[in-house]
Amino acid sequence: MIRGGQVVKNWLRAYENRLAGGELGAVPVVLGLLAIWIIFQSLNANFLSARNLSNLSVDIVGTGLIAVGIVFVLLIGELDLSVGSVSGLAAALFAVLNVQQGVPEWLALVMAVLCGTAVGIVQGFFFARVGVPAFVVTLAGLLAWNGLMLYILGTSGTVNLDDEGLVATLTSHYFGNVAAAYGLAALGAAVYFLTSHVDRRRRRAVGMPSRSLVEIGVRTGVLTVVAFAAAWVLNQFQGLPLALLIFLTVLASLEFVLRRTSYGRKVFALGGGIEAARRAGINIVRMRISVFMVSGTMAAVGGLMLASRVTSASQTSGSGILLMNAIAAAVIGGTSLFGGHGSTWSALLGMLVIQSIASGMALLGIQAAVQFMITGGVLLAAVVIDSLSRRSQKAHGRA
Repeated sequence: MIRGGQVVKNWLRAYENRLAGGELGAVPVVLGLLAIWIIFQSLNANFLSARNLSNLSVDIVGTGLIAVGIVFVLLIGELDLSVGSVSGLAAALFAVLNVQQGVPEWLALVMAVLCGTAVGIVQGFFFARVGVPAFVVTLAGLLAWNGLMLYILGTSGTVNLDDEGLVATLTSHYFGNVAAAYGLAALGAAVYFLTSHVDRRRRRAVGMPSRSLVEIGVRTGVLTVVAFAAAWVLNQFQGLPLALLIFLTVLASLEFVLRRTSYGRKVFALGGGIEAARRAGINIVRMRISVFMVSGTMAAVGGLMLASRVTSASQTSGSGILLMNAIAAAVIGGTSLFGGHGSTWSALLGMLVIQSIASGMALLGIQAAVQFMITGGVLLAAVVIDSLSRRSQKAHGRA
């Protein structure tokens, strides 16, 4: 018991040192999210109801998937301003192909997603090969792809999707069996423990610093409690939403790519410094194009999810504050604007913050203008924290 207590003390001391060194991780956003939930729950008892939280879990998916693509671009220190227009273009292309041209849903869906991929490749080419700044390329894309979307929709302006079709089902289907949500929670906790344990053994085998079994156990325990609590809440309403399952699967898969593959290591290396990455033998042009390809693909997938939510594609698809919310979600969730630091889970945390504010405001009947101001303030706070964290890391020789 004494040895175990000493291990915990050592872990807490090491964690305090990381915080002092500017490595804040997800702590600020988690604390902020808890504060938001407590405040809105105290003002309206329906905020943490099973119905509202279940709806919240589906509402975050469309923009959250777009934010995942933004994370990849931010990791190399760039920004993609075209994702909103690309999402609208994908939704419009799918709707016109399926509803007006009679193309099977699955084929129209694949073509819409590949359209986003192609857009990313084109924009990445002009940025990486031609040398046009990413800001200019994607700003031009924001205008051009929005214009193409309007052209595809034509005079009708709005195309309604089949309420019982494949795409509509993406956000309307729920797994009512309680075993689905609890099974996903158990699977997530088990996978986290196994991957952490394997990573620990590999690090110890080559003499690298690694987490202790106590720390892994504590992290797994916290994740298990949170996952099963979420599963319990979802089962109080309609069960596990298919949209949320897709979102979590994408997050976990792309996080694996970033953390466990050579491609992911190259992305982080590119964000850490272009010259150092070039000297390490990394193909800068290819990596930059691939990152924008990921961004375009995720924008298309997110656009289809948003179209599924409203079962239509219209001239307003991909417009409004969608772009700002996607960027804000990635940054608020913990991905650095300076590149080289972030996670796909940032999209989930950031969207939970943004959508929680929107949901709470709606329940309280507060106008959208106040929501924008609060979200803007939260975004500014996230950027300030990121800047201070980076400055602290530089002072401690960690950046």
